[in-house]
Amino acid sequence: MRVFLFRSAAAFVMVCCFLGMLSCAHDKQLVAISISPATETFGDSNTPVSGNAGSFVNLKAYGTYIHPPVQKDITNQVVWSSNTPQMVTVDQTGVLTATGLECGSALVSASVQTNTSSGGLSSSGAVVTGFMTASVVCFGSGTGGTDLPLTVTFAGGTGTVTSVPTGLGCASTCSSTFPSGTAVMLTATPTGGLTTVTWLGCDSIAGNVCTVNLTSSRTVTVTFS
Repeated sequence: MRVFLFRSAAAFVMVCCFLGMLSCAHDKQLVAISISPATETFGDSNTPVSGNAGSFVNLKAYGTYIHPPVQKDITNQVVWSSNTPQMVTVDQTGVLTATGLECGSALVSASVQTNTSSGGLSSSGAVVTGFMTASVVCFGSGTGGTDLPLTVTFAGGTGTVTSVPTGLGCASTCSSTFPSGTAVMLTATPTGGLTTVTWLGCDSIAGNVCTVNLTSSRTVTVTFS
């Protein structure tokens, strides 16, 4: 009986060691990044854009890992960037600041190059990026003046939209105002391996670029697939 119990205990220990070896064969790998807050708005329609200069908020980046699943603060490990630095800047500690020079919306990103896992094991080497939208309210945009709103809605897939002239930059539904009569060119950039862009509500489409002649309030829809 003692021999049987000893052998059973030994077998149990061997199984535990084997399972432990399997778990150790994997190391934490970053699969997604989220930014908090996901949106931030500076100013209001009664404040000149220049009055927002120096306004700031502290952003946080959170990484989602697998092997095992866990989420942790990686604010100081990501590379921060603003696609409209003349509107808002972001430093490498995650401080988002309005410049007081332009209004509209900007896309802020946090990226990590995953050449290795968190424990130093070799991985496939991909760029993992998260996004948030920062907005600066245009002066007088709520008074019924000559500025008109343009809204971009996302119907599926993942990607980003930016505008010329600057004002829109987002990875989810967003809106900004432009002077009446402006021809706004919206460029859609797929992410996550997606390659096809479909626009609805544009005055003209050329590849991934949607042009809207803004003579009234407009909404366009983009789909990534």
